[in-house]
Amino acid sequence: MFGRQPVKIALLVGCLTLVGCDNATSPTSWEELAIGGAYSASLSDDGRLAVVGSFNHGGSLWDIQSKERLFDWNHVNQGFSIISAAAFSPNADYAVTATQQDLVLWEVTSGQPRAFWSAPAEIMQLDLSPAGNFALLGLADHTAVLFDVKQGGIKRTLRHDARVRSVDLSVDGRFALTGSDAYKTRFWDIQQGTELQSITLGNVVDTVALSPDAQRAFSSGSLDKAIIWDTQTGEILHTLSDINSIKQQRVSYLSARFSDDGEQLLTGTAAGLVQLWSVADGTVLKAWRVHKRDPYGPVHAGVYALAFGPDGSYFAISSNGILNQLR
Repeated sequence: MFGRQPVKIALLVGCLTLVGCDNATSPTSWEELAIGGAYSASLSDDGRLAVVGSFNHGGSLWDIQSKERLFDWNHVNQGFSIISAAAFSPNADYAVTATQQDLVLWEVTSGQPRAFWSAPAEIMQLDLSPAGNFALLGLADHTAVLFDVKQGGIKRTLRHDARVRSVDLSVDGRFALTGSDAYKTRFWDIQQGTELQSITLGNVVDTVALSPDAQRAFSSGSLDKAIIWDTQTGEILHTLSDINSIKQQRVSYLSARFSDDGEQLLTGTAAGLVQLWSVADGTVLKAWRVHKRDPYGPVHAGVYALAFGPDGSYFAISSNGILNQLR
């Protein structure tokens, strides 16, 4: 089931405008987690576990070290669910999976469901608070809600001007970052329900990420600019991709994650490019292209999930259902 053969790279003469000269390298190794591809994926903060929403067998929990599928996680008996979003709590003691209509809280150790809920609106994205107590849901009804995923009920509603496509909670659960179809990324005190900062980009904000101390944020617009910014002042510190520059190309970022110390940032694009950035100066430290099933085919695999692994390694799960180990 698991592929271990070396990745073949198609050699191109020159640099194509739409692909760019990114000096990206190949994965150190790769493993197949979903044969037919995936709707969604999430990696735990420590890179030990993964949830994959597979085309063929619905949701599943994986041990990354052993490459073992631990549990099948579906929302129906005797059937497979379309898992469109998933997330781990910071300590990976709980995980949550979601279809567009409902969500399930799972105990990671036992693999058993803790709670099942119908969502108040279509779920676009989600994140999970410490101890799995609350799920932050980005919804199509122009709200993000802090949902009590153990007891039920909405604790906080954050109103937006359009669909909330991306969300992220701080590690301590005190702050939230959201991105909407109104081109805005917003930083919130979720305990008080107050908006602290807001930045407008040039397109729908499809990916956001908070540093562990909630002092820095990443926000990106679809085929638009991507920025690292200061959540305390609202100042844009670095522009990682800017379509107004003739040197830049249009990029859509699908995933992003800060390192535990907040000094580095991993990003993954719709074209299968993973980049490691210095948060201090906004420079690229390393870059990789995720494994493609057909190395000579034209279709890239988008990067759904990222994690910092042990001993200077990194992990990326792509839309073709493959886990990539990077160094």
